[in-house]
Amino acid sequence: MVQGSVPAPLRSGECHRVSFQRWHGIFDLPQPLVAIEMASPSILSPESHMPVPAVGSAAPDFTLNSTSGQPVSLSQFKGTDRVLLAFFPLAFTSTCTDEMCAFTDDYDAFLTAGVTVLPISVDSVPTLKEFKAKHTMRVDLLSDFKREASRAYGTLLEEPFLSNRAYFLIDTDGVVRWAHVEENPGKSRTNAEILAAIAAA
Repeated sequence: MVQGSVPAPLRSGECHRVSFQRWHGIFDLPQPLVAIEMASPSILSPESHMPVPAVGSAAPDFTLNSTSGQPVSLSQFKGTDRVLLAFFPLAFTSTCTDEMCAFTDDYDAFLTAGVTVLPISVDSVPTLKEFKAKHTMRVDLLSDFKREASRAYGTLLEEPFLSNRAYFLIDTDGVVRWAHVEENPGKSRTNAEILAAIAAA
């Protein structure tokens, strides 16, 4: 796929190999078409890349469509729950699948810690619904199809137009209490590391 281009439509069930030039070693995996949908050019207007919100700063609010069928806003958790925002690059890729399944395995551990996990990717809602159903995930997944949340949190990789893998712990006042952005999207934190960071925040 040419950098910056929108892939040509494929027939249902066809596979497309995700290859984003210098990200080749991370994303060169056979993927169903549904996993590599791109937003239309009309919503891809260039914007300045935002910095990663600093610990102690207000977390940027957003409203995103969800696999629950209802839009989810970060602000709806204010005063009630702490939130872990878990940005991930693409549904159906190996590291992302392992990570989302691990969130399901440790669902109760996050609840015990008083944290709601909100995984976010640039995939469309139908893609995320298929991803969730295939792996019987307990967490609902949020679609940042327009890349607005990824830009606001400084995680958007402009060249492949995907979010880097990143984690943000937001307290009940809407303040960032812990943040970690991976060196590249092929890396991830274990839940043990994340829960330790939550306990220390």
